[in-house]
Amino acid sequence: MSLKKLAMAVIFLLFLALFSNSKADRDFDVRQHLSTVTRYSAVKDIVDNSFIPSAIPDGCTPIHLNLVARHGTRSPTMKRMRELEKLASHIKELIKDAKEKKLSLQKVPAWFHKWESPWKGKLKGGELDIKGEEELYQLGISVRERFPDIFNEEYHPDVYPIMTTQVPRASASAVAFGMGLFSGKGSLGPGRHRAFAVTSESRASDTILRFFDCCKTYKDVRKNQEPAFDKLKEPILTEITSSLAKRYEFNFTGQDISSLWFLCKQEATLVDTTDQACSLFSPAEVALLEWMDDLQMFIVKGYGKSLNYRMGVPLLKDVVQSMDEAIKAKEGNQVPGSYEKARLRFAHAETVVPFSCLLGLFLEGSDFERIQKEEPLDFPLKPPHKRKWRGSTVAPFAGNNMLVLYSCPANSSSKYFVHVLHNEHPIPMPGCGDTDFCPYQVFKDKIVLPHLKHNYDTLCNPKLDQPPKPESSMLSQPFRWLFGWGSDDGQARGVEL
Repeated sequence: MSLKKLAMAVIFLLFLALFSNSKADRDFDVRQHLSTVTRYSAVKDIVDNSFIPSAIPDGCTPIHLNLVARHGTRSPTMKRMRELEKLASHIKELIKDAKEKKLSLQKVPAWFHKWESPWKGKLKGGELDIKGEEELYQLGISVRERFPDIFNEEYHPDVYPIMTTQVPRASASAVAFGMGLFSGKGSLGPGRHRAFAVTSESRASDTILRFFDCCKTYKDVRKNQEPAFDKLKEPILTEITSSLAKRYEFNFTGQDISSLWFLCKQEATLVDTTDQACSLFSPAEVALLEWMDDLQMFIVKGYGKSLNYRMGVPLLKDVVQSMDEAIKAKEGNQVPGSYEKARLRFAHAETVVPFSCLLGLFLEGSDFERIQKEEPLDFPLKPPHKRKWRGSTVAPFAGNNMLVLYSCPANSSSKYFVHVLHNEHPIPMPGCGDTDFCPYQVFKDKIVLPHLKHNYDTLCNPKLDQPPKPESSMLSQPFRWLFGWGSDDGQARGVEL
């Protein structure tokens, strides 16, 4: 090849790379990359296209449904609102200081100059937002329309029990869901709504939906992990702080960047604003910040430490018990309307994430076998590597798992199957040969039974005379991999966290 042709080929390849990157940036929707602060509508239909869902065999009918759902989109808590007010004050101080020193503010975003927190002066926080109400209301309608054979009975709280935690945003989510589920079924108002019961356990004793809050061991471990995880975040925040300081010629601190990322998530989710805080970050920086949040979810709520999900065994037992009772009712030819057909639960990310882990969802390669052997897992891969573990899909606002029990009388190998849906879409279970439609006994033997050897009280409330296992050094080993930008393959070290 001549020198001229070689040069032209190089220029062409560079052009293709630049065009490809610019198109990817244009197609990038930050609202789909906000980890667990992502709105349901932004991600509910993002699925693994390589997975082909099972076709439900003819003659199989759904007879029972279990739902475990997170509350809908909520407003920021009071603590985070105060953080945003401090951010606004610090930005004003920096601008004032720059003016006094006659520094250029030409590259500083225009909105900085008059920005105030949208939640300034608000006296309460953390409640279900109107967008969250709509998410759960529409989910209720969707579930009813998808499973008419289950929701064809006259309402009774024993047939369709609705359970929630005592946290208002969760109970409000349960009410919004019920309004959608039973809309048109009553006589109240123009929408023909009807009254329905929502029950909850005391926060102090709710080991089914707030097992994390009743588990002393978990709370102690989580408290001890916080300083170490703050250190894990530092290199990413330092890198992005330096980039933004150069880009906008503004003296940002690491805390500013952390607060601006939080502001981006709140603006994009609650008010659909993506041209202020979110526009400060490049897509690559958003990807790193999202991964940082996803990593924290992995360590604190997910597969990072087996206690995170093993303490959810009471919920798993409750789900299996409800299906066993449904089979008993079916086998006993009980009169319709005399037995439970759906058990509907509304809680938190700290509930949905461990429950997903108990089912073995969002695992990579041989991870399921490693969990069964109680071996530690690798961390989620760092961008630009692809990963299954994403907070935006594992537990967005209103994120949910449904386990639908099917009766298949014509099947010779199994009369009952469980169909698993995540965010209303079929999802493969590694414990059942990567299918979403699993023989019920196989589901119990391969997925449920290995977890039942763990007792909640033994895990969570050990005897006071037994010294706790040391946890302080568990986060020390991953530093080199996590933030070693020169890593060849991006593979994580397997460290028990």
